[in-house]
Amino acid sequence: MITNRHQISYQETWILSVICGVFAIWLSYALSRYTSYISGALTFSFSFYISFLLIYYAKNKTLISVINKEKYINKIDEKLVKEIQEKINILFETRKIYTNPDLTLSILAKELNIRPQLLSQFINDNLNKSFTQFINEYRIDEAKRLLKESTQLKIDAVGFESGFNSSSTFYSSFKKITGTTPSNYQKT
Repeated sequence: MITNRHQISYQETWILSVICGVFAIWLSYALSRYTSYISGALTFSFSFYISFLLIYYAKNKTLISVINKEKYINKIDEKLVKEIQEKINILFETRKIYTNPDLTLSILAKELNIRPQLLSQFINDNLNKSFTQFINEYRIDEAKRLLKESTQLKIDAVGFESGFNSSSTFYSSFKKITGTTPSNYQKT
């Protein structure tokens, strides 16, 4: 029944739980000096709850693994990929929506008039990035432009103008993407 796999199925968990429960009840009666109805009831309750938890865990773990495996079964058509990319380019160039600090995947999808799942799949599969990485790269490009053009702005103000909610997020994202700090970048 149980093979060299790392995961056991829902049915195997159920059978294993019943066998372990029956064994625990039998062991409780066999090892006690006198048969007590209380020990049997406690053992049954304990076995029942453990079985329930094992089955619940196995069922949810199986469901989660199925969801993760089937996240993006169908690839996006190349024509649709180009269309989405063009819409993003136009929206980002004309309205600079990425400077909105409250921008979410849902808001961007609504602006592009596509489903959030489709946008997420586009970003993950075609750009090999997360949504946060994708937006932060645009924000850092904007920050680099502001650092060069608007030297009178404080560095924190540049971060906020670029769409970051906090200075710490701005500094860490800037260093991660460019390899240097905003102040060092401004000096070069």
